[in-house]
Amino acid sequence: MTETTSCTAIPPSLRVAVIGGGITGLAAAQRLMSRSDNVQVVLLEASRRLGGIIRTEAADGFLMELGPDSFITNKPAAIQLCNEIGFTDQLIATDGRFRRSLVLRNGKPMPVPDGFMLMAPSKPWAILTTPILSWTARLRLLSEAVIARRTTAEDESLASFVRRRFGQQTLERLVQPLIGGIYTADPEKLSLKATMPRFSEMEQSHGSVIRATLAQQKVDRKRSAGQQNDLHNSSGSGARYGLFATAAGGLSDMVAEIERVLRKTGRVEIRLGLEVTGIEKPTASGSHWVVQLRNQRPMTFDAVIVTLPTHAAGRILKPAISPELHAALLEIEYASSAIVVSGHQLSDFNHPMDAFGLVVPAIERRKILAVSFSSRKFSDRAPAGQILLRTFVGGAMQPELLDHDDDTITGFVNDELRSIFGMKTEPMFSEVIRYNNAMPQYHVGHLDRVARIESLLKNTPGLHLAGSAYTGVGIPDSIASGQAAADDII
Repeated sequence: MTETTSCTAIPPSLRVAVIGGGITGLAAAQRLMSRSDNVQVVLLEASRRLGGIIRTEAADGFLMELGPDSFITNKPAAIQLCNEIGFTDQLIATDGRFRRSLVLRNGKPMPVPDGFMLMAPSKPWAILTTPILSWTARLRLLSEAVIARRTTAEDESLASFVRRRFGQQTLERLVQPLIGGIYTADPEKLSLKATMPRFSEMEQSHGSVIRATLAQQKVDRKRSAGQQNDLHNSSGSGARYGLFATAAGGLSDMVAEIERVLRKTGRVEIRLGLEVTGIEKPTASGSHWVVQLRNQRPMTFDAVIVTLPTHAAGRILKPAISPELHAALLEIEYASSAIVVSGHQLSDFNHPMDAFGLVVPAIERRKILAVSFSSRKFSDRAPAGQILLRTFVGGAMQPELLDHDDDTITGFVNDELRSIFGMKTEPMFSEVIRYNNAMPQYHVGHLDRVARIESLLKNTPGLHLAGSAYTGVGIPDSIASGQAAADDII
């Protein structure tokens, strides 16, 4: 059986299928509706819910994000979408009281140096005094300001870039765990140009990441002189929320509001529990794309937007459509991970838990990647005197840990919480959420692979691809990707 939500209207002239009801597909459908009155959309989602990996649950006073818990605001697509659907007033900023991160060093949580953003140290004194690095490593990091820029333009791994400019210990102790918390990836394989291009640009424009960072600080100070507190800025810009924002009631509320807006148009049909099994290219005698469905009659469309992971997109785009495109999609690798969401009494920890979370360097040889202190990061996520944690396991560097069952994963996560934070009693609850083959890996050469996919798509007019596998893995990137596909159709 399938679940259908629809409103009827006079049939417009352009009929578009959006395959996948995650944030990318929702953004694509919303853009089609907002930019044209001459489009009808059928959104096809194989599961029984919209939102993809975005999923919020509430229980016993806890508000739990089982997927992403926020989005970055210096990429505008998410904020702009919230403005368009009238959701901006539901957004909240991070809690300024705990706005810092920790990193594990010899089994002890230590603050990430103040002003160190991924690999851009804006406060040299904080680097000189951090116990995370040895004296020689601190001096090596700061010497980046006088190291000559690279003269070749080819892509390199993030590890190669950091090792070349900042040294091995900065890579192992700071950059690898911070990047691992974003991409769950191996920095030795991760493409710098595809993931952190601004650092390569900083090297080329200023000869140094440090010099570029200090130059930007001067610009920012001039720009902010005389301005009001940016938290009261009504423009809806990223500055209003700090670097990250979320929905007060959870990100599923944003998904629900997009759905409400789509339904209100009368030109979007949302069909849940309907699995797409194949897509057939228009024949010489026909102009429509044919979408094959499991246990349902095929449907025809003028254009199709596929927002699935590339391995799933490759399966439904049968090699007969384009063997080269099918093969190119399967070249993008994915990693798996799990999140253990747990609730605790604050008094159960010896550590004050006074930060947004902890990242764990691979060199520490632990069984966890990171721990996010969700109820410290955002307000109203846990009852008073309690704390909500999200512990990350697996990723590209520890895939074998996901071979264990949920009880075993919960067990070694609790062992790590006891060892690192002095947890004294078992959590009040724990839930394991697995994301198998869900995180695309932007390996060196990723931009070339994406360019090849885009080139091959030119041979299949009416077929469009979007999602986190191409130009960015975060919520704003996924939204922008879906919107770009919709713009191409319009």
